[in-house]
Amino acid sequence: MSSQCGGEGSCEGAGKRYKRLEMEVVLRMKKTAVFVDRDGTINEQMGYINHISRFKILPGVPEAIRQLNDLGFLVIVITNQSGVARGYYPLNLVHEIHAVLQKWLKEEADATVDDILLCPHYPQGVVPEFSIDCECRKPGTGLIDQACKAFDIDLSRSFMVGDMCADMELADRAGIKGIMVKTGYGLGEIEYVLSGRQAKPIHIARDLLDAVQWIIHGEEAHTYRSTP
Repeated sequence: MSSQCGGEGSCEGAGKRYKRLEMEVVLRMKKTAVFVDRDGTINEQMGYINHISRFKILPGVPEAIRQLNDLGFLVIVITNQSGVARGYYPLNLVHEIHAVLQKWLKEEADATVDDILLCPHYPQGVVPEFSIDCECRKPGTGLIDQACKAFDIDLSRSFMVGDMCADMELADRAGIKGIMVKTGYGLGEIEYVLSGRQAKPIHIARDLLDAVQWIIHGEEAHTYRSTP
C-alpha cells in the first residue's frame, strides 16, 4: 500500500521538522552567530542617542531575538558609538541604554542577547582617550574579532544584520553573510548607495524579524547542514 502526503502529518511537514532539528544540532556544535547592528536595526534611528528617552526599540525585535535564542544562535550586538569620542554623551549612558535593552527583551519575550560590543572611538573626537584610530570601528572587524575570542564562533555559518552598507562591508571583510534591513537608514542606503558598493547583502529584509525568518526558513537554510 502506498502512502500519501497531506495534512498536518504530511511528508513536507515532517521534512521541515527534521530540518529544524538538524539545524539545532549543528548550531549547538558550531556556535553560529547572528551579529546585529543597533541603531536603525534594533532601535529607531534618531542620529545620536544622547538621552535614554530617545532609545525606542523597533516592533518585532524581541520576538526576532527570542526565535534566535530558541534555535541556539548566538546573538551579538555590535555598534559604533562615536558620540562618546565626539563628547555628545558619556560612555556610561551607552551602558545604561544596553541595560535597558536587555531588560526590555527579557520582559517582552523572555529573550536575551549574548553580548553587546561597542566601539566608542573616532579619530577626530574631542575626548582624548577615545579619539584614536582603531580596528573596532565598523566596517573594521575588531568587534567580530573580540566576539570570536569570547565564543569560538564559526564565521562561515554566521550572519551580520544591519541597515547600512558599512554593515555589509564588515560582513564581507569578516567572511560572513550580510543581510540588509529597510529600517533605519536602510531604504536610502539600498536605493542610493548600495549599487556603488562592492560588498552586497545576500538578502534584503523588511526588518530584523523578517531577516531572522529568512535565516531560519530561507533558501540558505541548507548551509547549516553538517558536511561529510
